[in-house]
Amino acid sequence: MEREALARLEDAARTTEEFEAVAAWWDRLDRNRECRASDHEVGRSAIPLEWGSSGGAVVPAPLGWTSWRQVMKGDFLDVIFDCPYEMHELVEDGDISDLIRKLPENHKEVFYYHAVRLYDCVRIAAIRGQTDRNIRKLLSLLLSNLRKMLLVRLAGREKNGLSMTVAERKFLNGNKKAALDGGRNG
Repeated sequence: MEREALARLEDAARTTEEFEAVAAWWDRLDRNRECRASDHEVGRSAIPLEWGSSGGAVVPAPLGWTSWRQVMKGDFLDVIFDCPYEMHELVEDGDISDLIRKLPENHKEVFYYHAVRLYDCVRIAAIRGQTDRNIRKLLSLLLSNLRKMLLVRLAGREKNGLSMTVAERKFLNGNKKAALDGGRNG
C-alpha cells in the first residue's frame, strides 16, 4: 500500500521539492528492501570461492548480465575459458597465446586477475595471502618477461617477412632500441 501511495504522490508531484521528497521516500524503501534481503544471504568475503578450496567441486560465480547475453547468443567461449589456467584460449594471436600458456601457474593466476578481472594489487594480494608489494613486483617482472619474449617472437616474424598488425609493428619498433642496448636506455 505504501508503494501505491508513493506512486500516486510521484504522479502528483509538480515542483522540484516534491520530486526530491518522493525520491527520498523511494530511496528509503529501497534501503529497507536491501536490508531485508541481506538478512537472508549467505555471507561471503571478497575472495572468490575457487580460492582456498581443498579439492572437490567448486561452484562458479553467477554469470553477469553481459556474460549471460553472450551465452544466449551462442558466444560462450569467454565464459568457458574464464579461469587462470585456460585464459590463453581467449587470445587470438598464436604467439601471445603460447606465451601465456607457458607461464608458471602462480604467474597465470596473478596475470588473470590483473589483466582479465582488472583487480588491483591489494585485492590480488588478499586472494593469494601475500602483500600487495609482492604482487606489484611479481606483475612488474611478469610483464617485463612477457614483453621480452614477445619482442623476440615479433623480431622473428619481421626477419621471416611474416605479416604483423600495426600495433605489433609499433611495439617492435618502439622496443628495438631497448633490446639492442640490453635495456639500459629505455
